[in-house]
Amino acid sequence: MGNNNKLDILVIAVHPDDAELGCGGTILKHVAMGRKVGIVDLTRGELGTRGTPETRDVEAQDAAAKLGVSIRENLGFRDGFFRNDDAHQLQVIQSIRKYRPDIIISNALYDRHPDHGRAGDLINDSVFLAGLRKIETADGRVTQSPHRPRMVLQLIQDYYIKPDIVVDVTDQWEGKISAIKAFQSQFYNDGYTSDEPETYISKPDFLEYIEGRAREYGKYIGAKYAEGFTCRRLLGVDDLFALR
Repeated sequence: MGNNNKLDILVIAVHPDDAELGCGGTILKHVAMGRKVGIVDLTRGELGTRGTPETRDVEAQDAAAKLGVSIRENLGFRDGFFRNDDAHQLQVIQSIRKYRPDIIISNALYDRHPDHGRAGDLINDSVFLAGLRKIETADGRVTQSPHRPRMVLQLIQDYYIKPDIVVDVTDQWEGKISAIKAFQSQFYNDGYTSDEPETYISKPDFLEYIEGRAREYGKYIGAKYAEGFTCRRLLGVDDLFALR
């Protein structure tokens, strides 16, 4: 029997909006190709200066609809205080085995926000452990089978990191920005008013920075906009002419 939950790509990221910022264009591109893509957020971003967990829950679902993903779930880890330990790993393993993705995209290897690097390590370790049959997990009452994705890529977030691969997202750029702006409490929006403090990411020039990074990555492959990713192992291709 087939697995109706099976995804081609699963983005596991620590905060709602990490997926949109780091790989919203890549998600849109692969959804348009007919690939099944999903997002699992680790926390509700409850320590964020602006918004509430409840508003961010709604914003995350609005963004998911704009991206066209098949699923979006939240594991409810404690924002800022989750750990890369067995209890958290087992929950991530359950998600990996539930959706059995071919590719996982996770948080940056290291970054300005300490949650990002810690989440990247947690997800990387959980991917390996998810393939071990002697680690037992269940989805409800159903025992899960081991599963190890064939590839894990990491986002490039605030800090500049030289990418190992870049994806042309020129045609998806407007859709990416629309998905980011679904998080009205977090990012600059003309129609959103709030008496909450201004933050680093709520200023108008933050989105200009996101665009500048995408233009820089795009330049190297002859595209207007691109998103960059790193990988902890060597990447290979079957056809050199598929490279730009």
